[in-house]
Amino acid sequence: MKVLLINGSPKKNGNTAYALNQMAEVFAAEDVEAEILHIGNQPIRGCIACGSCAKKGQCVFDDAVNEAASKFQEADGIVVGSPVYYASANATLVAFLDRLFYSTPFDKRMKVGASVVIARRGGCSATFDELNKYFTISGMPIASSSYWNSVHGRTPGEAEQDLEGIATVRNLAKNMTFLMKSIALGKETFGLPEYEPRQMTNFIR
Repeated sequence: MKVLLINGSPKKNGNTAYALNQMAEVFAAEDVEAEILHIGNQPIRGCIACGSCAKKGQCVFDDAVNEAASKFQEADGIVVGSPVYYASANATLVAFLDRLFYSTPFDKRMKVGASVVIARRGGCSATFDELNKYFTISGMPIASSSYWNSVHGRTPGEAEQDLEGIATVRNLAKNMTFLMKSIALGKETFGLPEYEPRQMTNFIR
């Protein structure tokens, strides 16, 4: 099994990285291959709604988004980690996720998603909800933990002192592993759910 972990913090070795590394430790102990991709310090622009990805099968801007696409396709689950800025995720990460989820044509159903947010004090719940919406629109089950997936810390190293937060993300990795393995067994036995035909309806007709 494979999990792709996205570090959306500008700091490669900051508190977000620490939380994701804690999860990677658990995945390794559970024989799950984990790769951490650091994108938070890269110049990633937002989607321009050009529609080129529908023809090319990838984003027209050839950057970390296209690099991550094949890794995402191969993965059984994805973890998205972000610091909290104004009760929201890092803008670079949001641009990355908008383009990653929109430009990739492969079926994401039953890949397991999880988000982890890091803040000095407030805004965690809003950011947590924001990131989870990428999974719920894609037919991806969301792994939960023993608390909402937030860790507190401002300067690098402070997250290590949030023992409850670190236990939460480690429990998240354990639950995520169980869910991915269970889904794999379910797919072998039952296959994927058959979806209703998609009928696009707009509010202006």
